[in-house]
Amino acid sequence: MIKPASYKLNDPGFWPKGWEKWNLTVLLQIALYITVCIIFLSLVPNKLFDPEIRQVTYVIGFLGCWRFSWWFTHAVRAMIYSQYVYPRMRAEGNRVLDGGWRPKHLHFMMTTYKEHRSITEGVVRGIVVQIREAGIPATIWLGSGDKFDEDIIEDHLRSVGNDLDITLNIIRQNVGGKRMAIGLVLRAMSRANVPDDDIVVFMDGDFIMESNAVRSCLPLFKLYPDLEAVTTDEDVIAEAPRWMRSMLSMRFAQRRLAMQSHALSGRVLTLTGRMSVFRVRHVKTLEFIRLLEADYLDHWLWGSFRFLSGDDKSTLYYMLKHGARLLYVPDSMGYTVEVVEGNGINRMVQNYRRWSGNMLRNGARVIALGPRRVPFFIWWCFVDQRIAMWTMLVNPAVAIAAATLYSWAYLIQYFLFLAISRLLLSLVLSSYARTVDMWFPFVLYINQLINAAVKVYSIFRLSKQRWFNRGDQKSAVSGDRLLVMAREGFAGFQTTVAVTALFLIVILMTGLVETPGFRLFGFFTGDIWG
Repeated sequence: MIKPASYKLNDPGFWPKGWEKWNLTVLLQIALYITVCIIFLSLVPNKLFDPEIRQVTYVIGFLGCWRFSWWFTHAVRAMIYSQYVYPRMRAEGNRVLDGGWRPKHLHFMMTTYKEHRSITEGVVRGIVVQIREAGIPATIWLGSGDKFDEDIIEDHLRSVGNDLDITLNIIRQNVGGKRMAIGLVLRAMSRANVPDDDIVVFMDGDFIMESNAVRSCLPLFKLYPDLEAVTTDEDVIAEAPRWMRSMLSMRFAQRRLAMQSHALSGRVLTLTGRMSVFRVRHVKTLEFIRLLEADYLDHWLWGSFRFLSGDDKSTLYYMLKHGARLLYVPDSMGYTVEVVEGNGINRMVQNYRRWSGNMLRNGARVIALGPRRVPFFIWWCFVDQRIAMWTMLVNPAVAIAAATLYSWAYLIQYFLFLAISRLLLSLVLSSYARTVDMWFPFVLYINQLINAAVKVYSIFRLSKQRWFNRGDQKSAVSGDRLLVMAREGFAGFQTTVAVTALFLIVILMTGLVETPGFRLFGFFTGDIWG
């Protein structure tokens, strides 16, 4: 069992920094990886540009160049934000704090449900550190589903924060689910007439904040009057199999790169529920509260259904709809504690289904807002998410088809292309990760494939939801049994048609199969075409 109290999160040695990550062992591993790729390249016959299948190579190359150019765009934008734009924001923010400005009051909106005691105590200590650093009165608004958590928080808060001006308000939810817990807390804040310019931290009950996590965010709200919310950096402390830890680390590295790219446009693609900081004036409005409590989607096949999870997508949609400025704060750090039992495969698959489903459910309505209300780059990022899930499946499909029809050597060379290209991407991602992990090239591609496949499956089944690590909550289709069966059957039919059409179009475009021409049609009509 993980004991977060034993982790010295603020110890400089907890995570290697900068060039410390690139030690001799890592450099030797990279050299060995490259050497193995070169050996295979020299041994395997070059089939990439054989006349029969070179068109396949052109298609793979074109899609690869397109995706890499888009990825490179994000990398450049992220570098501009991290090296030039945000440092200026931080310097101005430090001057504001040094000048003595503070918000009048700080609020923490926290939800939890039967969390491990050691994790909850770590979360409480993290909150106390933030309040002590801010030097202002604070209120913790706890959305609770069980007295077990309430007792732990009350007792530990007395022992570590009794010297501070902290008020604990417990709001026991009478309806299940995280969304209702948040809604009840926000309604309580609204009844208490919390001032519009106060700052409220939305956070999960398993998120441990590092020193200065909140303090880094506060001056931005003073500097930019139109700023309504910021989202923060995060990483994971996971008791999980080695491959799962690598995959989670890789995903958080991707998140850092993408978030900094998005923030350059004054918006982000998610206001993560782990920790985001809001100006109060919007979060206590009835529209905001109702969207969190009962966000729903009207779908032509599945009818009207509520969102089970994805409260961070609801908050984002509200802010984008109202034209609010949003930012990412890279030096505001916290850690999610994940305790995974078993081999982790089922947990990871369910996570992908939840993440992908939330993205798809929210993406369509954000796209509908249009590039006039949403900055064009951000709007196109949502469009690209829908395109990428299909294009990611094209290259492996045509490579396998080419290998089956002509030469299996082609598939080996395709894998070598993957190995080299994913190594290059991984080396860039390693600058955003806490350590250099040689599993990244493998888990990066596996992540892309699984993510694309899950999205293709989920886009035809948007109403099906499951939240594995929140009491295994499920959302099933309701209604007449025959109607439900018909809907599910039609969703399966849609999936089959879409995947088959994609595969047929691809193999026809690559020339792997000849397109039936007019001569074939003429054969059946008396050769009228000559």
